[in-house]
Amino acid sequence: MTWHLTSDVETFAATAGTFLSSSPVRHTVLLTVVAALRFKGPHAYGESDPILGWWTTPSGEVSGALVRTPPYPLTLTGTPPEAVPAAAEALATTPLTAVNLPAEAVPAFIEAWTSLVGGTARLGRRTRLFRLERLTPPAEFPPGTARLATAADRPLLLDWFQAFHDYIGEQPPDLTALVDDRIESRGVTLWERDGTPVSMAARSRPEAGMTRIQFVYTPPPHRRHGYGAAATTEATRYALDAGATEVVLFTDLANPASNALYPRLGYRPTEDRAVVEFSP
Repeated sequence: MTWHLTSDVETFAATAGTFLSSSPVRHTVLLTVVAALRFKGPHAYGESDPILGWWTTPSGEVSGALVRTPPYPLTLTGTPPEAVPAAAEALATTPLTAVNLPAEAVPAFIEAWTSLVGGTARLGRRTRLFRLERLTPPAEFPPGTARLATAADRPLLLDWFQAFHDYIGEQPPDLTALVDDRIESRGVTLWERDGTPVSMAARSRPEAGMTRIQFVYTPPPHRRHGYGAAATTEATRYALDAGATEVVLFTDLANPASNALYPRLGYRPTEDRAVVEFSP
């Protein structure tokens, strides 16, 4: 039983791809990250080489995976319990500032990492993964209509994507490229009222039949009118119409409004995750 690490995305995809595709809901992040690395190159997320890894059983079966694309935290899938401290050991010589992992794995990783490397650990953002069971639109939509964003919306999207990332405390290495990619893939749904956009919800490109709803954002002056629910509903509908068999999204557990909203739209909790931040 051991971790195998590489920076070669094709080697990783060939070895761990079947494992990731076997559970596209729980592996949503790794599936989309690997797809981006394969399409845009190994430095799609920054100048540093990615670290990709898979955990194998004595029989050679892959039963866990990890990806690190600096400056983003290391992301770890669900794994057998013994693989969690083993991941810390395998990465002990790698500068690591944060890890995103299933909530139940947090204590074991913290204990292993701080024992090996020292320093302190702090629990950061906690999230919940939701899976669409059956889309349940609001009983009454707010005034307005949905449409897909176009290049003409680029200045607005740059502002809104930046505001979204400011809220969650993460900054993409290239915001412009992120927005342009979503526009090109027709992946941003806008809800507009009287011709003015008031909310947005984006969606990822499909991977293994799975699409993730992302970047749900409503500017403060337009909140508490149901626009976010309307935009999310229509983004979900676009994903389903495009052939997605699984639609997922993450919420911030510190945001009670979103955690109450998505179950009303037909989403059900699947997994809780947490970011752990490390300092010397």
